[in-house]
Amino acid sequence: MESLQPLSKLSVLEAAGRLSSHIVSTPVLTSTAIDRSYQTTLFFKGEHLQHTGSFKFRGAMNAALLAKEAGEVGTLCTHSSGNHGAALAEAGRILGFDVKVVMPKGANAIKVNAVRRAGGEVIWCAASNQAREEKVAQIQRQYAAVLVPPFDDERVIAGQGTATLELLDTVEQLDAVLVPVGGGGLLGGALLASEGVKVIGVEPDLANDTWRSFKSGERYGIDYSLTICDGLRASVGVRNFELIRRQASDILSVSEEAIVRATAQFWRDAKSFVEPSAAIVLAAVLENPEMFRNQRIGAILSGGNVDLSALQKPPYDRWMANEMAANTQ
Repeated sequence: MESLQPLSKLSVLEAAGRLSSHIVSTPVLTSTAIDRSYQTTLFFKGEHLQHTGSFKFRGAMNAALLAKEAGEVGTLCTHSSGNHGAALAEAGRILGFDVKVVMPKGANAIKVNAVRRAGGEVIWCAASNQAREEKVAQIQRQYAAVLVPPFDDERVIAGQGTATLELLDTVEQLDAVLVPVGGGGLLGGALLASEGVKVIGVEPDLANDTWRSFKSGERYGIDYSLTICDGLRASVGVRNFELIRRQASDILSVSEEAIVRATAQFWRDAKSFVEPSAAIVLAAVLENPEMFRNQRIGAILSGGNVDLSALQKPPYDRWMANEMAANTQ
């Protein structure tokens, strides 16, 4: 295995300086209606309002800027279910790189189109993590491309940590920060940025490899998942799991029904359009209300690139309709 480079809060602070003129310092959103529902005070970091509609732009742009500083030219490549690919394509467009993105068949059409709009080339592969990794390795060799992995990468982790850094600079005296976890780049960065504050990862039951890994102390992976959280279907990365194993306060695994209910509640009560992969942080509060009662909780809303067609399929359509109808009588 390749040696792992050290990461620290300094890595995040350096990324913040590098990114300052390229990213949106996204707002922190609150909702009195949601707070009343759970008798807690929630502060949502609105990364769905970041460039390309997700936090992924932070890590992708940090990696692309470092590649530019190192004198790289030509092609960047990655594999992605969508948000990271769109982010890297946009970073490449801004900095003058060609970008090739390996995407699984059946990927969120909104995210596929976002990659193409930014000038990225989509290259299809089978819908498994192994197929993604094998195909991107082939592309890297073929084009002598610089690989920018979606999460298991020091440049990316440090960039993602700037979202939590901004949250903690904006909101004081938080009891904990809730962070969605798929591959673990956002959570890993949050752990680096949040010295002295509890950080809890949240992932779907249908893709809970990080939860299993955290509880056992041994890293597990998944190759395929049907969770509605299309942004959280990846296996937790090696670097990311080392950070999570050492520093995370807990990992929570939540049901698909809770995720859809939380998505609908956020749309209805916070009046903000986020994807299920983001609303999962509210789902954690929905399923564990006693854990967070009477606390000040930060939460990272990871993205807003919503695939409405997924929410129109059973049983998600029923859950969504029931929740959107709640409290409207």
